Amino acid sequence: MRVIYRVLALAVAAVVAAVAVLVMVLPGGSGEVAARPVAAPSAVPSSPAPPAPTASPSVSPSMSPSVSPSATPSPGSTIAPGYTPMEALRADPRVPALPARIKAKALPGRVIKTRGSIRDARSGLRVPRLRAPWKVFGPAPFATRQVLPKVKSAGPRGMVVTCPVPIEAQRSPRDTAQLAARWTLNHHPKGSKIRWVSSKRIAKGWALVYRVTYGKRSSMAAVAVLQTRKTKPALVFVTVPDTQRKRWADIRRVVSDVRVLG
Repeated sequence: MRVIYRVLALAVAAVVAAVAVLVMVLPGGSGEVAARPVAAPSAVPSSPAPPAPTASPSVSPSMSPSVSPSATPSPGSTIAPGYTPMEALRADPRVPALPARIKAKALPGRVIKTRGSIRDARSGLRVPRLRAPWKVFGPAPFATRQVLPKVKSAGPRGMVVTCPVPIEAQRSPRDTAQLAARWTLNHHPKGSKIRWVSSKRIAKGWALVYRVTYGKRSSMAAVAVLQTRKTKPALVFVTVPDTQRKRWADIRRVVSDVRVLG
């Protein structure tokens, strides 16, 4: 019997040893992980690993930012990119620098009589209503408009218009008037250039008289900029072609008689 018990004990021991070996060698098929001794945490915290260097994206020559120089304002543009209104004005070859003083010249012709006035509530102005051959005409795109009869030969038409200034108003009414005069070239033939005739301060604003030349022909014109109760200053623009030079003196009548609505 002792021999039998010993044999059985050896067999059981062999089986236990075999199972232990299998548990340590083979991974658990059921997803369980064999338990292992857990090491005690270190008393000194380990310094974190430095972050991996981030590679800066390569920029191809076509995508690299470049600063392009400001383009010179093209004639007729209101404000070229990168330019203030006055810088664009000074760079415009069609408009010469305005002298500090100009010796005013009398305009030829007899000053026309008026018959009342025209109120422009939109701009805050009152302008003289000129007698014939002037007549009131459809105002669009202005606030008010008076025109002379069309001349048989091709050319611009004489007109007197009012509207809020269509350009960016400046601190100085003199500067605003210059910008307005430049803007009026849009209503003269292509290639027009300005020659200053007179420049003077008027009540609540500034007035400029100038000659506009285009080829062999020309027009006499004027702008008056006045500060009204409106947000923007008001503009009076007069132009008369040389084919109707007898009416050039009417420009003086308009500029001298324009008033701000009370």
